[in-house]
Amino acid sequence: MTRFVRPALRAAAFSEREMNRRTPSGGERRYSSPLPRFRPRLYNSRMDQELTHFDQSGASRMVDVGYKNVTERMARASACLTMRPQTLKLIIDKQLSKGDVFEVARLAGIMAAKRTGELIPLCHPLGLDAVSIEFRVESSSTVRIEATAKTTGKTGVEMEALTAVTIAALTVYDMVKAVDREVVIEQVQLEEKSGGKSGHFVRT
Repeated sequence: MTRFVRPALRAAAFSEREMNRRTPSGGERRYSSPLPRFRPRLYNSRMDQELTHFDQSGASRMVDVGYKNVTERMARASACLTMRPQTLKLIIDKQLSKGDVFEVARLAGIMAAKRTGELIPLCHPLGLDAVSIEFRVESSSTVRIEATAKTTGKTGVEMEALTAVTIAALTVYDMVKAVDREVVIEQVQLEEKSGGKSGHFVRT
């Protein structure tokens, strides 16, 4: 049976063989590995912190949160939609044929938050205590969506809040694309999180 080996694995195997091979005189040959050890790191102004979704060899992993304390956790995320003023008026007046755009988008966002662990590969499936989504009209052509997720557990709900607000925004686009394909979804971002070892974060 023919065995197929990925190039990276083949290179790693070759490197190890060569490094362990001895010269005819009995001495060890010294080679530097063509694949240096990959240790992803994140640097910021506050601390030197490793990316936790990679192990020491660079392989992906789901972070072990078994040792963490159970705490109340909250995350709030937002997104901004820009559209034609006529389109926003149709949404507010509930004149689109698909129905109440904001209510459909709200339900879509809440449903998406509950499925975050299935959508994002290394996210932990969480039992959510609450998810809420609000829509705020900021101008004649701009809507800001804000999603808040809460849980009592060992890991945070940032991804749930971000997923909720993203899917809510995409649902708005789907609902209005028949009349406005120039809708822009932007500024998807975490606004606030609390709970857990990393403490309280608020975007400034």
